[in-house]
Amino acid sequence: MTEMLTMKRRTFLTGSAGAVVAAGFAGTAPLARAQDAKPLPDYVAWKDADALIVHSDKTLETKRGAIGTSIITPEEKLYIRNNVNTPPESIVADRDAWAVEFAGVKEPKTLTVAELKTLGLATVATVLQCSGNGRKYFMDQLTGDQKMSGTPWTVGAAGCVLWSGVPLKAVVDALGGPADGVRFITGTGGEELPAGLDPKDLVVERSVPMSNLENVILAWEMNGNPTSLAHGGPLRMIVPGYSGVNNIKYVKTLALTEAETDAKIQRTNYRMHALGEQGSPDDPPVWEQPVRSWITTPLESAAAGPAQVAGVAFGGMNACESVEVSVDGGQNWQKANFVGPDLGRFAWRNFVLSVELAPGSYTLVSRATDTEGNVQPEESEMNGSGYSHNGWRGPAVALTVS
Repeated sequence: MTEMLTMKRRTFLTGSAGAVVAAGFAGTAPLARAQDAKPLPDYVAWKDADALIVHSDKTLETKRGAIGTSIITPEEKLYIRNNVNTPPESIVADRDAWAVEFAGVKEPKTLTVAELKTLGLATVATVLQCSGNGRKYFMDQLTGDQKMSGTPWTVGAAGCVLWSGVPLKAVVDALGGPADGVRFITGTGGEELPAGLDPKDLVVERSVPMSNLENVILAWEMNGNPTSLAHGGPLRMIVPGYSGVNNIKYVKTLALTEAETDAKIQRTNYRMHALGEQGSPDDPPVWEQPVRSWITTPLESAAAGPAQVAGVAFGGMNACESVEVSVDGGQNWQKANFVGPDLGRFAWRNFVLSVELAPGSYTLVSRATDTEGNVQPEESEMNGSGYSHNGWRGPAVALTVS
């Protein structure tokens, strides 16, 4: 991933005690929020309320204990992050009639979903993850004089999803190939924008490098069902290995372009800028996801004796090569085993370490390495919007064994 900007930070607690402090936020915050839990918004009333934390009508987080060990995240438990209001249900009334304008190809054309279904089919498992997943751990490191805005996600703004649709490469080939000089794939969402405002300030429009042409799919199916309105149906642009904002919901226009879009969501937002500064086109964009992992079970408490310490790990653009687990806050590490099928380099892997736990207090952490040798760091470099957190100390689990 493009390099992250470094800024001066106060010294974070290290060792087992520090990890316990960090884990306190990760392990106990969902329980504290549950006492004044908000109801599910109407457009996702079908989701599992017991598995989700409602931060707002546009931000719902999967509870850590609901992630499970079965690789694929059920749609009713999958997080939600919307930048603008969800379109009306009417857009999924006739899914095959949804039309997408294709530009930046030698034979520009508008195609319906029904027509796209005749051009090719692919299925890919990807980690869908909000760019701000883990922001809470950045917030925990700041002093009273340093503030960071945004949803305080812990680890639940992520899931592993199966997408089915047409490969973008097949569509581009059917339309004569890329136009000369194109360098980016630019997708535009079909959300309705408020009147009287500059559309470029609100439109969900993102550009990613043309190097992704072989990977991108236009997905009409998610986890074996038609892609729901809540998650981008009738058609969503999926960019495997990239942060969630680049996976355009309700994709209405797809253009191969010479330059990145000048929409605000790309021009200045979702940029890796220093704390206290505004994003600019000169700052690295939030694109590829970094290598990451976290523990999903046990959480908070366990009985003395044999235990299975399990979690999820992924490498972003690369496959996850290995995972280590520590039960003493990172002082000693043991290699974990992967469990379940390997669904490809863009999916996460479930891992487990069998341990014997005596009564006492433990700090559980995990550390992943991808196939390119990138190792999950102890702490992530600070950035002004709390994007792309992948430090292993932040999501530590404070476990009491009795």
